[in-house]
Parts: sequence; structure tokens; C-alpha cells
Amino acid sequence: MIHLNRCGYNVIHPEGFTVDRPVGSGDYVFVFFRSRMESRIRSTAGPVEPNTFIIYKKNTPYYYRDAEWPLVHDWFHFEMEDADAFFERLKLPLDTLIRAYDPFYISRKVNELHWENLQNGSFREEIIDQTIRCLFMKLSDIRNHVESRHPISKYYDDFLHLRNEMFSSPAVWHTVEHLADTMNMSRSYFQHMYKQIFGIAVVSDIILNRLGYASYLLKSTSYTITRISGMCGYENDVHFMRQFKKFTGLTPSEYRGHTDDARTL
Repeated sequence: MIHLNRCGYNVIHPEGFTVDRPVGSGDYVFVFFRSRMESRIRSTAGPVEPNTFIIYKKNTPYYYRDAEWPLVHDWFHFEMEDADAFFERLKLPLDTLIRAYDPFYISRKVNELHWENLQNGSFREEIIDQTIRCLFMKLSDIRNHVESRHPISKYYDDFLHLRNEMFSSPAVWHTVEHLADTMNMSRSYFQHMYKQIFGIAVVSDIILNRLGYASYLLKSTSYTITRISGMCGYENDVHFMRQFKKFTGLTPSEYRGHTDDARTL
């Protein structure tokens, strides 16, 4: 089983930050660099472009710092038996910088881990284990699909650009018809390709992005529920609250209160 030691989602350092571990961290570390960095792994140094991830081994010496402000990254530390064999099977090299072809997927999964790590449910450990495995298997699938020139690869960059635009504007409702027209595809073929590439239906993806943004706003701001609802593209609070509860199992107010309680522990 994979055990999560600690986790950071959308961690922002406005004036930069430096991580320097000359003997490693003592556990495995996944880091998703969302801003430009400077990195050194063992004795190899160089720049790191945004939307790059790495999985550090337990005792790998590593160092990274900001190359621009603010520094933004997602990360988690974990323990795992037979980790080397697991990553070898997935063809995900350790201690290696890897381009993230689907950055929003990574951040969403780390956000799920962050949220689950605050829970005390009966299946918390199993959920965390499966979420981490799901993340790594998906990263392997995406990387192998794109880099092996799978038939979907010719559309991948265009779909990723479209998805990034969608995710960057959660207040806007993007209709399937409009998105399909943007890609010069029929509605049915667009929906088929979207699910092939990202593993989720486009409408579900839009809704989950909105609610993920809502959860971030609830945790990190004091905005009213009505304001957050509008910022996430909902025209009425009732619809927002129903969807949010279906997504998290809590109302927005309960979610915000639970997060505040957890921070004081």
C-alpha cells in the first residue's frame, strides 16, 4: 500500500523559495512544477520549464528554487513497497524531469489527495492509495500515448490547448457545440476524441473543474457562497450547492467549516 506522508496543493511562494536536500528526503517525493524553476538532481543542474514533474527516490540528493516569481508547485511525499518495480512497469523513470502533457489532471489529483488527507473516514488509507496509483498510471498512459505517436497524438496539443482555455475560465459555460466548432469537428466526434484523450466526458470535465475551483476558493478566501457560485459560472446558488454536495459529500458551508477546523489541529 502507498502511504501519504504529507501533501501540498497549489502551494504558492510569492517571493520565491528554495528546497535543498543534500541527502534526499527519506521518502519518495512527487513534485509538479507549475512555474519556471532551477533544479539540481545529484550533480546535474539546469532549468525546469513550467508543467514538468519528477518523482524523487528516497535518498536522491536534490535542490530546486524559483526562476520566476511566484513559485507555484504541487507535491506530496509518500512511502511505497516495491516502488522501483512499480514505476519500471509503468515506464515512469525516477529522478527524471518529465513533461506533463495534462497539467490540470495532475493538479486535480493532488487536490483530491490534499482533501482526502484531511478526512477521517474508514477507507481513507485505501482511497489515498488508489488515488496515487491512479495518478501514476494515468501519467504513464498519457506519456506512452503521446510519445509513441498513437493516433490521438495528432489532436493532443490542440485538445490540450482548448482544455487549458476552458479550465482558465471557469465562470464561462463552454457548450459542446461551440467547443466542437472550435476544433472543426462534429459534436459526436469531438466528444469521442475528448474522452479518448482525457478519459472523461467533456461536460463532466467542465463541471469538475468548476467545483474544484470552488473548493479552492472556499478553502483560501472569505468570499461569500453567492460570490463563489458566480465566479464558478453558476447562475443560481441552489444548483451550485447541489452539485457541490454531490461532488464532495458536503455543502459549501460544511466544506469551508471542515477545512477551517482541520487547519487548527
